[in-house]
Amino acid sequence: MAVLCKPAIDVPEHVITNEETIELARRLHPDHPQLELALRLIKNTGVRKRHLIQPIEVVLKHPGWDERSAVFAAESKARVPAVVIRALEQAQVEASQIDLIVYVSCTGFMMPSLTAWLINRLGFRPETRQLPIAQLGCAGGGAAVNRAHDFCSAYPGANVLIVACEFCSLCYQPTDLGVGSLLSNGLFGDGIAAAVVRGEGGTGMRLERNGSYLIPDTEEWISYAVRPTGFHFQLDKRVPGTMEPLSPALRAVAEQHQWDVGTLDFYIVHAGGPRILDDLSRFLEVPPEAFRFSRATLTQYGNIASAVVLDALARMFDEESALDGHQGLLAGFGPGITAEMSLGTWASPES
Repeated sequence: MAVLCKPAIDVPEHVITNEETIELARRLHPDHPQLELALRLIKNTGVRKRHLIQPIEVVLKHPGWDERSAVFAAESKARVPAVVIRALEQAQVEASQIDLIVYVSCTGFMMPSLTAWLINRLGFRPETRQLPIAQLGCAGGGAAVNRAHDFCSAYPGANVLIVACEFCSLCYQPTDLGVGSLLSNGLFGDGIAAAVVRGEGGTGMRLERNGSYLIPDTEEWISYAVRPTGFHFQLDKRVPGTMEPLSPALRAVAEQHQWDVGTLDFYIVHAGGPRILDDLSRFLEVPPEAFRFSRATLTQYGNIASAVVLDALARMFDEESALDGHQGLLAGFGPGITAEMSLGTWASPES
């Protein structure tokens, strides 16, 4: 069966703290009628710091969509290869052994996809298949794992590379002054993650079942308005409450596998905000500590979109708490409102 190996993670060098974000909001929007509400929401995110590909003073200038697209392409090419190489090393596979690259990003656009550039530069075979995923937002990381699992099921022994590249700071829009936009300015960070799903061997999460679920009639709750100035992130105030309708879907996919979602050994979920984790704890009836990896990602990096689940998984690897046979759940949540869910058992080469 396919095994999701240890992800490699990288965050950029420029850092902004929660305190600096709040002070910046006060300076930029002193007369905003709902400033205090926005600041209170930012304080309650649990984010201590975020990493950016550019200094905050450069981000705030917003030179326009054309230049930001050029920055996205240049920074992707400069930063992704080292993460990919590390992910291959951690999985103990060569670039020439990869059969599919799944590339996820919802914060920039390139055509051809970065997958073509990677194949040409890093030693992947010309026959390597490409699957770019752009419009699932934060759920993209979970979707990438699921599509890799599907591919390995269809082609036993195949290997898949997953790459998530999210530069959320390039979506900053200085004219968007709704409370949801101001909250987003204090929540999202930049980050890159990569991981290999091995068709044979490997240490990590042995993928056994996956599923998707879309909450009906919620497609407008998380969205982009695409304008000449770029992507304008739109967030409905009802989004933090979505774990109540999504929890039964998580429970159902576990029951299909004859597992109890409330008694699993590990949980790797998208950390869109602290309420999501708090509500999952309540609705799934698991202790808050079960989501410590996701919460650590949120605290140290903010919401890094599709890369969150891979970063949280890397943290579990580092803790070395998973044992052979431990059962777990990986799930990403994003626009739609969509959940992408995976079930798996921890495995080492000897198991």
